[in-house]
Amino acid sequence: MNLLYSNDSQGAFPPSWYAATAHAREPAAQLRGDTKADVCIIGSGYTGLSAALHLAERGFDVALIEAHQAGFGASGRNGGQLGSGQRMEQDGLEKLVGEDGALRLWQLAEDAKDLVKGLISKHNIDCHLKPGIAHACLHDSEVRHEHAYVEHLQSRYGYADIKPLDTGELQALCPSPRYKGGSLDMGAAHLHPLNYALGLAAACEKAGVRFYENTHAHHIVEGKSLTIRCDTGRVEADHLILACNGYLGGLNRRVAGRVMPINNFIAATEPLGESAANVLTKDIAVADSKFVVNYFRLSHDGRLLFGGGESYGYKFPDIDSTVRKPMAEIFPHLQDVKFDYTWGGTLAITMKRLPYLARLAPNILSASGYSGHGVGTATHAGKLMADAIAGSAESFDIMSQIPSTPFPGGAAFRTPLLTLAMTWYAMRDRLGV
Repeated sequence: MNLLYSNDSQGAFPPSWYAATAHAREPAAQLRGDTKADVCIIGSGYTGLSAALHLAERGFDVALIEAHQAGFGASGRNGGQLGSGQRMEQDGLEKLVGEDGALRLWQLAEDAKDLVKGLISKHNIDCHLKPGIAHACLHDSEVRHEHAYVEHLQSRYGYADIKPLDTGELQALCPSPRYKGGSLDMGAAHLHPLNYALGLAAACEKAGVRFYENTHAHHIVEGKSLTIRCDTGRVEADHLILACNGYLGGLNRRVAGRVMPINNFIAATEPLGESAANVLTKDIAVADSKFVVNYFRLSHDGRLLFGGGESYGYKFPDIDSTVRKPMAEIFPHLQDVKFDYTWGGTLAITMKRLPYLARLAPNILSASGYSGHGVGTATHAGKLMADAIAGSAESFDIMSQIPSTPFPGGAAFRTPLLTLAMTWYAMRDRLGV
């Protein structure tokens, strides 16, 4: 069974609110026969699109292979949150890589946000980019930690775009009885993720990238000259970028041992009208403190887009009940609200929740495992790989030197072990530990 096809139809976006409001784009033709390129990229999510765009702008001949359509995977289905920092908090990074290393990773994360905002501006991408993400805490101890972390970002990193929120201030933004306080980061942002991906795809096409969509790459022959075998042809290339994230499959065992696909789910309610103010009073996004994070925002047509719940394996569960349960815990008054759209998608995590960037061979680079922090990180990773191929690998090397721990049991046994661990964390969430 292959995650590329387990829950989706060939070449068709899932029936999401994003797909229903996406800007039309005609998919590129399927690869037929053999072709050559300077660089072949497998996967056209944010990572692959960004890498392709930056390489093409430097004059490289780029062949971009996609099993479905540009933006088909997590890049076109996610919560649309452009967060600050890395997925691991800075105090954790300081312990992992030292204070100087953590400072470099903070700056790279700031570069990632700037890159996304700059690409949207440069290429006139209409994706409803708006500032503001609140972090909402469910317990008083979490509020104390969050306020201390805000002070740490302000004093140690000079980050002035974030402020603490007490209970009243948080509930003035998000009137949920569950939240006790948190923070508001106005340097972070939210957007329509599929329209952002499609805007990058249009920029790639203008820059001369050769797209091959509905083209499944299934085998790589390594060497000084690489051969990428697909169902309908082959690509010979000097360089290869793996930009597959949760849809890597069996293309590389080293990456598969460190990057674990998991499924996450979102529902879009019917338009809420005036009652939208009982969810959010400002046009910001929210992510909360649960281990399996609840994340949500209002759409530009007044719907609640609520993400919550995970599964591990190939088949999606019943998405309505999977999302409705955590949503009703946060907003009890919406327990029976109508869902107009529900959808799932496959992302990828690592053991430390930090991205896994690697040079797998002298001419093969890979980036994945964004752990729910991919809007900025994936876009930036694509650029870093393009820079490395063009001869400037300093920032790529910094990211690739982040310690990476394989999942216990490797690719074969990681799923049952992760399921066991996540069951434990879910119980901690319920108990408020």
